[in-house]
Amino acid sequence: MTALIEHSQHDVLERVHEVADIIAANAGESERLGRLSDASAQAVRDTGVVRMTQPKEFGGFESHPVDYLKAVIEIGTLDCSAGWVAGVVGVHPHGLAHGHRELQEELWSEDPDTWIASPYAPLGRARPVDGGYQFSGQWPFSSGTDHCAWVVIGGMVVDSEGAVADPLPKHFVLPRSDYEILDDSWDVMGLRATGSKDIVVRDMFVPAHRVIDTQGLADGLPAHDPSREGNPLYRMPRNVVFQGAICAGTVAAARGTLAAFTAWTRTRESRAGKSSMDTYQLAALGAAAADIDASMLHLLTDVERVFDMCVRGETVPLETRLEVRRNQVAASHRAIAAADSVFKLSGGGALQMRNDLQRQWRGAQAALHHAGNQAGYVHQAYGLNLFGHAIPDFVKV
Repeated sequence: MTALIEHSQHDVLERVHEVADIIAANAGESERLGRLSDASAQAVRDTGVVRMTQPKEFGGFESHPVDYLKAVIEIGTLDCSAGWVAGVVGVHPHGLAHGHRELQEELWSEDPDTWIASPYAPLGRARPVDGGYQFSGQWPFSSGTDHCAWVVIGGMVVDSEGAVADPLPKHFVLPRSDYEILDDSWDVMGLRATGSKDIVVRDMFVPAHRVIDTQGLADGLPAHDPSREGNPLYRMPRNVVFQGAICAGTVAAARGTLAAFTAWTRTRESRAGKSSMDTYQLAALGAAAADIDASMLHLLTDVERVFDMCVRGETVPLETRLEVRRNQVAASHRAIAAADSVFKLSGGGALQMRNDLQRQWRGAQAALHHAGNQAGYVHQAYGLNLFGHAIPDFVKV
């Protein structure tokens, strides 16, 4: 059992600052490994960020979601991959808090520092049997999976002929012994150290208490644990929180790119003289810093606004959720455009693989490819709803 870290959510940012040198120093090694190094993963674990959305009775902090997103951004500024894992793995307890109490006890009673991987894409097929389901499938993009002891993955219930019997996906939770990680499945240009490998489940039995219905989660309604109903953290609409973590990881990668550009520019010289005195680079730096700060503020202000609604016991309406998602994808794209604007002025030396600038920039490009950052579909859904039309089922709001 991992030793508990005795601190509240208010201490997490302090802990991030204490282990910052470890996370930053291991970024290159993590990228070479194609996963977070053991030292980097332990440093992230020691901050407590992954316990910030976890229920208190299972060793979590039940933090304000804004505090959680701030911690993700701070970690991702040091190393985009470490921030991405902190965001994706750290957001899972929020969803799992809606599961059966028996499941929560299995996950956290012995070790509150248990990490759970994903993804949620409903690629699995579950056939009902006595007491649960026989479950199979293969999923890409399981971020941080090498450091996780469980996984929560999406699937559809099928009949005896294999046809989908329920149009709503479910989340299936499995221990590490019940799935395989394909080690050679993650070879990408950015966010390499997230280790977002494929996982495979081969006809495993999943008991019913390890299955979470998704009905109502988008509206912020508890699924299986009514004791969460009065807690504003667990009344937060699922996609506002999950996609907020994706946005935080993306903005963090842009922020890290800007920080690396600033460090590189501080000592760089070109034919025009000191880069730190170059008019064009200074202009790009100032504009990029403003846009990245604006993106971060946009994200955090929206989450604060939704959380305040949940504190008042309100159900967050579709219109608000669409507005928040509109703003999140806009924030991600604005931040990455800002990162691009300074990277293209950084000169040939920034292309060296030993330069942190190119690694953070590649991570920023990769982050923008996440499905949650696909602005077109979200903006389309916002517009369709604005004019009284139905929005596509595949748009998560």
